[in-house]
Amino acid sequence: MKRALPRRVLIMGAGGRDFHNFNVRFREDPKVMVMAFTAAQIPFIDRRVYPPSLAGRLYPEGIPIFPEEDLPSLIRSLEINEAVFAYSDVSHIEVMHRASEVLAEGADFSLLGPDSTMLESSLPVISVCAVRTGSGKSPVTRKLLGILASLGRKPVAIRHPMAYCDLERQRVQRFGTLAELDRESCTLEEKEEYEPIVESGFTVFAGVDYEEVLRRAESEGDIIVWDGGNNDFPFIRPDLEIVVADALRPGHEMLYYPGETNLRRADVIIINKAGKNTIEGVEEIRRSARLLNPEAKIIEAESPARIVMPVGSPLSIKGEKVLAVEDGPTVTHGGMPYGAGYAAAADAGARIISPLPYAKGSIKETLDKYPHIRDVLPSMGYSEDQLRDLESTINAAECDAVVFATPVDLLRLIRINKPALRVTYDIMEKGEKLDTVVKKFLEDYFGTVK
Repeated sequence: MKRALPRRVLIMGAGGRDFHNFNVRFREDPKVMVMAFTAAQIPFIDRRVYPPSLAGRLYPEGIPIFPEEDLPSLIRSLEINEAVFAYSDVSHIEVMHRASEVLAEGADFSLLGPDSTMLESSLPVISVCAVRTGSGKSPVTRKLLGILASLGRKPVAIRHPMAYCDLERQRVQRFGTLAELDRESCTLEEKEEYEPIVESGFTVFAGVDYEEVLRRAESEGDIIVWDGGNNDFPFIRPDLEIVVADALRPGHEMLYYPGETNLRRADVIIINKAGKNTIEGVEEIRRSARLLNPEAKIIEAESPARIVMPVGSPLSIKGEKVLAVEDGPTVTHGGMPYGAGYAAAADAGARIISPLPYAKGSIKETLDKYPHIRDVLPSMGYSEDQLRDLESTINAAECDAVVFATPVDLLRLIRINKPALRVTYDIMEKGEKLDTVVKKFLEDYFGTVK
């Protein structure tokens, strides 16, 4: 009998879900040969190799990573049988465009679901995910960690991966201090996610091999908080699933992959940014929830932006020309035209200037790529050169002050030539509180709670 040849697979990713799916589903399967990864969404992560130390014994030379725009030619040249789609925060239409591109070349197109990819923990797990990037998930994660600590637990956070640098070095990452973040040479995007958790007094784990990440985290706490990213679903099976929706983007909870999956799976749906101007948006999301997940508990919340003035400074930005710097992913592939920085500056009476005339290098390329961004500057720092371009753009801007709404303190990373103010925002529930939900979960799981 003729021996069957291994099925030739290509994984379409963005430096996160793609590597996890390979590790848990394909790495040890001799019936499959993963021929390549493709990279999208994130700059500077293609033209690399997934290293042999992570790829395992079946891949002694590692696995090459190519730009996604090479997909059709790769399917032909590598004789691919199946392309596995493995990144997130993508519209349903865009997913099917990618599927059509693959099918037109004759290959199969597939998605791997939670049961195929979720790891099992020996500890209770609470996940915090979202329906879109920029919904306000991170403040919910920080609030959840604080609630758990106040109830006598020792929570440890595990963050969705951002595998943008040295993959071998990033196999397992542990951050408990800001010095550890600096020592690991994290990108700005990584620091934006890890630094607020560390500043709140908690430890966060991340990496590339999440089986190892999970076991390390389990050794340091008694409950795991999965801090989701890019509106992906969790890598670790949750016992309680919290999902954040955005009242500024009603309808998106049913239009994006895998945000709709998260909404359908949620035990608790937090409708964030619920205020006087988003009453209709809140109600539309409620209708979506009642249709897709009628058993989920719904909590409304606000994330009011607050400008923090420099200590001892009388600076006021009313009537002043201001450059608003926003969290990068929120306004790039998250699709928002502005964020908390713009909103806070506008509320303070500032005259907000466009970054377009001043954009340098890779920042100009980013603004060209995302033409919906006209009035704010995305904080991009996937490399040292890009961070310098961000610094040069800010310094070239003709304005009186800069308002930073980035989770990380950018002034630790760049030097600017004008006054700076920071915008902070936390989650504030309206009606039922998150701590009530968490306390009931702990009582059901452990039997008693402080």
